[in-house]
Amino acid sequence: MNSDQENTDAPVPAQKGPQNGMNSSAPEAEAKASGVSRLRALREAGHKHRLGPEVLPVSISAPFIRRPVATTLLTIALALAGIVAFGLLPVAPLPQVDFPVVIVRAKLPGAGPETMAATVATPLERSLGRIAGVTEMTSTSSLSNTEVVLQFDLDRNIDGAARDVQSSINAARSNLPTMPSNPTYRKVNPADAPIMILALTSDVLTRGQMYDAASTVLAQKLSQVEGVGQASVNGGALPAVRVALDPVRLAAHGISLEQVRSAITSTNANRPLGAVEREDHYWQVGANDQARVAADYAPLVLRWNQGNAVRLADVADVVDSVQDVRNYGVANGKPAILLQVYKQPGANILEAVQRVRALLPQLKASIPEAIDITIVSDRTPTLRASLVEVERALALAVGLVILVVFLFLRNGRATLIPSVAVPASLAGTFGVMYLAGYTLDNLSLMALTVVTGFVVDDAIVVLENIMRHMERGMGALEAALRGSREMGFTVVSMSLSLIAVFVPIWFMGGIVGRFFREFAVVMAA
Repeated sequence: MNSDQENTDAPVPAQKGPQNGMNSSAPEAEAKASGVSRLRALREAGHKHRLGPEVLPVSISAPFIRRPVATTLLTIALALAGIVAFGLLPVAPLPQVDFPVVIVRAKLPGAGPETMAATVATPLERSLGRIAGVTEMTSTSSLSNTEVVLQFDLDRNIDGAARDVQSSINAARSNLPTMPSNPTYRKVNPADAPIMILALTSDVLTRGQMYDAASTVLAQKLSQVEGVGQASVNGGALPAVRVALDPVRLAAHGISLEQVRSAITSTNANRPLGAVEREDHYWQVGANDQARVAADYAPLVLRWNQGNAVRLADVADVVDSVQDVRNYGVANGKPAILLQVYKQPGANILEAVQRVRALLPQLKASIPEAIDITIVSDRTPTLRASLVEVERALALAVGLVILVVFLFLRNGRATLIPSVAVPASLAGTFGVMYLAGYTLDNLSLMALTVVTGFVVDDAIVVLENIMRHMERGMGALEAALRGSREMGFTVVSMSLSLIAVFVPIWFMGGIVGRFFREFAVVMAA
């Protein structure tokens, strides 16, 4: 009985498990018995994880610190993507803002401004005013011409607006007088200025001949260049024959203006002249009765008076001229035809101008040798100079930030952190700009220059806290984990507060909001 009682009271030896399990549980058991925190007990026992302390709470930066190889590869990938995106970003002086504007033009030869306003502009205005989304409509009537400018809401699709304008023109056609051609419309963007202006001059050819070469050859070739949206011809008009009638001579021969008009129209009609056939032969009459120059119009017979022919040269002065004598261009004191080159939306201005310059020798070879082509205006030098200046300021800001960090921390390895963080952040922003369809302009580069300080602020705050732990004797890895964890919430709150400042600009409406929306997005990115 005693032996049984002794066996019962004897303590049963604890079953020993694996060595690792006993070592990991012992400090925790001691911590529970003595009331010491688990973190302190494990630290005193010297337990370390292979990639850092296993007891620290998880933070945002902990996965990146524990996996340096993956973090390095991710940073390199981000930098490479930003470098590629930087080369693909279009260059422009200001953000691309499309103003939905449509211009309607109508012509009625011989009509005065009052007649154009009453008979042409008024019916067009009534029909165009029913289009939804029109914010402003302005009409201008001059001699033989009427122009109606329609401005739509910024959110209105320009293609849909153009279709509505075409439908309104067709609806107003029955209320318009008889016109040589239907009213036309064109989509324009008032914010787009010509990226290049070319001048055509000649000491031999007339302005009409130069205009003909510019409109039929040069304008079409320039419009096919990548990055060029439109090439307009100004400063002249197409060749034409002008007939200046003398009322005194008309009255002396008893000829009215209508008789002159019908004679010119019927004689110069390009119509089939018929055919002559026989039993086994067939002849198509192909005589050319087209009058192209003043010499062809001068002998035109208007009527017969007592067996004598009254010709057009007897009652009028017939000269070779142009369609619009009031359109005149001058370059360097010489009569010139001006070619205005506009960029395509979203195109790189620098590359587009470079392609046009490379095409100039081919353009000169495709027109008469007597015509000289000179570049009157080119926007790329000033644009390139402004972008270079902003990029220089950005590089200087990054360099000064790195220098200040080195002077205060006096640690080369610590200085490498902002040296890598700032370029990587800027490269990532270039990728966001490319995906968002933004351009590399003065506002976006200014935003990058300003945001450089914000990025460095966050890096310095975390870096200083890590250095503080390392000065107290803590290892580099543990100091990085602890320092980033302690400052993680602060850095996130600082970044979110800065983003919140630019959110109202992001949702700002109107033209000003469209311009500064890109600035706000680049700052937040």
